[in-house]
Amino acid sequence: MTHSRTGVSLSVSVDAAAAPERVFAVMTDWPRHDEWMVLTRARVTGGDGHSAGSRLAAFSGVGPFGFLDTMEITRWDPPRTVEVRHTGGLVRGTGAFHVLPREGGGSTIVWEEELDPPFGPVGRLGWPLVRPLGEALLRRSLRRLADLSGR
Repeated sequence: MTHSRTGVSLSVSVDAAAAPERVFAVMTDWPRHDEWMVLTRARVTGGDGHSAGSRLAAFSGVGPFGFLDTMEITRWDPPRTVEVRHTGGLVRGTGAFHVLPREGGGSTIVWEEELDPPFGPVGRLGWPLVRPLGEALLRRSLRRLADLSGR
């Protein structure tokens, strides 16, 4: 992943009982994102959704209130890594999911984001206040993914 000098970063991880192949398969079943990603629906908008160059759109919010996050897959390395470049007007930067095998079985799921915050300097100044909520939402989503993958 590349990182902008003006950006902010988030990284959270969760352990899962399921094997990396299972976690990766559930994680990259884009239409199922609403089953584990908090308040988010995703869909493939270009390509097959399972290769570099494919495009995705994720709407985060409740009802009509929220925002659209458009992305392009920049790295596809199953069952270990998928990286995206956020291309939307509000969310810009890079994101990655890594699924790492754990000794003795299971996986560790890592979600990383390196973002250029919206609203320029104001967004960067407000980041310390927003970051804990962002981390909590990402961690909750990963816990839901771990549970769903184990079913």
